[in-house]
Amino acid sequence: MSDEQRLKVDFCGLEFGSPLVLLSGCAGFGEEYTRIQGFSNRDVGAVCLKGTTLEPRLGNQPHRLAETPDGMLNAIGLQNPGVDTIVKEVLPKLDFSQTRFVANVSGSSVEEYQEVTRRFDDSPIDAIEINISCPNVKEGGVAFGNDPGMSARVVEACRKVTGKPLITKLSPNQTDIRHNARRCIEAGSDAFAVINTVMGMAINAETRQPVLHNNQGGLSGPAIKPIALLKVHEVHQVCKPHKIPIIGQGGIVNTVDAIEFLIAGASAVGLGTGLFYDPLCCRKINQGIIDYLDKHDYKQVSEVTGSLVPHSDTTAYT
Repeated sequence: MSDEQRLKVDFCGLEFGSPLVLLSGCAGFGEEYTRIQGFSNRDVGAVCLKGTTLEPRLGNQPHRLAETPDGMLNAIGLQNPGVDTIVKEVLPKLDFSQTRFVANVSGSSVEEYQEVTRRFDDSPIDAIEINISCPNVKEGGVAFGNDPGMSARVVEACRKVTGKPLITKLSPNQTDIRHNARRCIEAGSDAFAVINTVMGMAINAETRQPVLHNNQGGLSGPAIKPIALLKVHEVHQVCKPHKIPIIGQGGIVNTVDAIEFLIAGASAVGLGTGLFYDPLCCRKINQGIIDYLDKHDYKQVSEVTGSLVPHSDTTAYT
């Protein structure tokens, strides 16, 4: 079996040429990354497009990005040209023979999520990721993803209008991510992306003002990796009986990071902030995964998924 075959992943019936997925917001609408010289589907299994809403959005006022120790805060505010522009003008420019493309759906109401999903269903997009970390304006701004009932309502509504694979992007900013995952599975989710960013803040000590105009933003990068690994492990326990795949993400910047997420239960791994450290890291990580498979006598990358060996003498202390 060739190295190329060993890296392939079956994700909801879609063949990924690599377990690596470029995360929403970090590769624009795809063409910014896929035009890099030498890009191939062996480098990247899928590209998640930037978050898309029904109508165009300008996003938040600057500053919208802030570097932090071992991470990055962002409060972009879902700047995008609206779903119709994406479907009519952006998607036709993408080469779907290169890799898989996943739409990222955002909204401020269940109805908006459903309508954006419906419009992507009538397009060549391969799968649809539901970003349920958006605030529900009808419920006082509570994020859909922090309430299992609201999460399930969004998934159920989107499920009614598409036959494409639905990937629910779970937030770590909730009480019990496993319960939320169960509700989303019951509502029709085909897969999960675990996790979204962790809410954080940065302050300028001299001006005593928040660095971000929005006051708070989503923290990504190596700082959140331990949190993300635990959440992937927890969600995997729920998904395993149903054979539902997970894109593990949160602080992956090298091969060891990627391998750890696979062991925790991820079928694929997402690269986001890591691309800012090294835009050409994908090929290096893929080769590192092949080397790991050789070292541990694995034939395919899928054999690593969920291979965590728990300690036999673990005791729960209170």
